[in-house]
Formats: sequence, C-alpha cells, structure tokens
Amino acid sequence: MSSALTGLTPYPIVQAPMAGGVSLPQLAGAVCEAGGLGFLAAGYKTADGMYQEIKQLRGLTGRPFGVNLFMPQPETADPAAVGVYAEQLAGEAGWYETELGDPDNGRDDNYDAKLAVLLDDPVPVVSFHFGVPAPEDLEALRRVGTVTLVSATTAEEARAVERAGADAVIAQGAEAGGHQGTHRDNPETGGAGTGLLSLVAQVREAVSLPVVAAGGLMRGAQIAAVLAAGAGAAQLGTAFLATPESGAHPLHKAALTNPLYVRTELTRAFSGRPARGLVNRFVREHGPYAPAAYPEVHHLTAPLRKAAAKAGDAQGMALWSGQGHRMARDLPAGRLVEVLVEELTAAQAELTEFVTGGSGR
Repeated sequence: MSSALTGLTPYPIVQAPMAGGVSLPQLAGAVCEAGGLGFLAAGYKTADGMYQEIKQLRGLTGRPFGVNLFMPQPETADPAAVGVYAEQLAGEAGWYETELGDPDNGRDDNYDAKLAVLLDDPVPVVSFHFGVPAPEDLEALRRVGTVTLVSATTAEEARAVERAGADAVIAQGAEAGGHQGTHRDNPETGGAGTGLLSLVAQVREAVSLPVVAAGGLMRGAQIAAVLAAGAGAAQLGTAFLATPESGAHPLHKAALTNPLYVRTELTRAFSGRPARGLVNRFVREHGPYAPAAYPEVHHLTAPLRKAAAKAGDAQGMALWSGQGHRMARDLPAGRLVEVLVEELTAAQAELTEFVTGGSGR
C-alpha cells in the first residue's frame, strides 16, 4: 500500500463510507477484523450521533478505521427553482401521505462540531467528501495522528487536495454509486465524469499523493487492475451494500440484482447533487426537472424517501448503486473481504505469470 496508508491494514481494501444509515459500526468492524479498512459515515448525523457510533465501533475492533465527513456547502441554489421543484413533488407528498421537508434545514452538516470531536478524541483516518478542508483543519488532524483523505473527481481537484495538505486522495470515477464528490457542483457539466482507470492515470500524473481508487469495483480482479494502474488501495461501496452487516433497506439490497432495474444513472432527483442510483420511477419522473440545489433538495425529499421505504415501495426510494451492482454478492462482510483478497491474489499471480512467461519469448 502507498506510504500514507502503510501499516493501517493488511489488505488494500477500503469499505466506502455510505451515508444514510448504511455504514453501520457492525459493517465497518467486520471489514476491519478481516483485514480491510472499515469506515463510518458521519454525513447527515449529529456530532453526538457520530461519536456514539465511534464508541460502538471501538468495542467491535481494535484495528484502524475511518470516519467520513461531508464538507459544508456554499449557498448557490436558486430558491425559486427549489420552490418550483417542491410544487412538482406535491403529488408525491400526497401519495405517500407525508409533508415535504424544509429545504432550509441547514447546509453545514454540523461540520465544525464533528471536527471538534475528532480532534478531541482522534480516530486513525478521516476522509472528506464534497470539497477540500482548510489546510489548518488537515494540519490539526495530522498533529493528533490522523491520516486524512479527500475525494476528487478530476486531476484539477486532486491538485487542490494536494495543495491543502491531505495525506492521500480518493480518485472517484463516474462509475461510483451515491454522490459524486465534486468540489463544486457545476450544472453545466450535467453530472458527467471520468471513468476510474482514466482518472487514476490522470491523478497519478497530476499529484504525488497516494491514490485510493473508487468507482464500480466489485471483484478482486478489478482491484488488481486499479493497483496496476498506480492506486495504492481500492475503495468499494456497492460491493458491501448487500452484506448482512449493511444497514441498507432490504428492498435496496434486493434491487441490486433484481432484473427489474436494468441500469444506473446520475441524478439530482433526490438530493439536488449528481448521485448514481438505480433508475426507478422517481428518477425517471423527477430527475429531468430537479434543480442543482444541494442540500436543499435532499432536505425536501427526505420525508418522501422515508415514507416510501416504510410503505415498501422501492420505486420511491433512493437506490444508490454503482455500475457494477449486478455483481453484488450476499456474503458476510468479513467473508467478502476474504474472497476479494483471494481474487486479487489470483489476478496478480496470473498477471505475473503472463509477464514472466512472455519475457523469455
């Protein structure tokens, strides 16, 4: 593994932090105990809620783990556009017999309070999504012994991560499930992104930081491919979403391999920011009209998503998923790490045999 990650885990496998109740302490703990790097997702939680999960995870494993924070978002949304979208969602609220959420229900995700907790009671690793922390925040974490990682979706963003002083960069390809970690949400790009292998190569040429590759990875052979491309580790989310330790809704887990869902799509329908999920009725009907307004749209649709899950209606849920969702395996998280390592080892052995066998010809 690359220098910043050396010694943290036996294997170059990172369990992606998946917000919304998916990345439970049980999931992160199982991954850590199997030799990977488990992560808690602090997004959408209070500082105390994050702290309680950290305490629980520490009771499950003595191995290194990580915590992910969402960066505060600038006020760029058009209130009028959010209002129009709320009117379009009125029928959904009536159907699910609930009220729409308050779009102005905070935009900093309790960042300062969470950071204060992590400085007062340090954890081994902290990663950041939706932007770059201030250099002084990264330095403060380094002083308490925490390794820092920041998501980037372009080489330019990776350079910003390096300038700020992070220890490593997470290169997130367009294949990744859930929210794209773009530093600024630019509506003109339409949520377009770069594929993972191309992105890893570009980031490797742009910065000297260790790279963690993320996006659509489901098999050990894919991990071998990104390691061969220059990544120091691979981050997998959807692969762990289907495990028993995951907190994902049963309908969400089942949808990953349900032939009813034929593809994924980057959509703003549920949150106002590009996020990849299985295409269901809600995405088809509302995705084309959702404004670039995060977290306003996230707050607006939160009661709808909760009501849809309660009603057992996957067509109204945010079924976040990477492009490799059909390859999901219903295995315990620890066993999945073992299988991935077996596949990775086999793929690397095959590559070595091919290279050495060809060198004598």
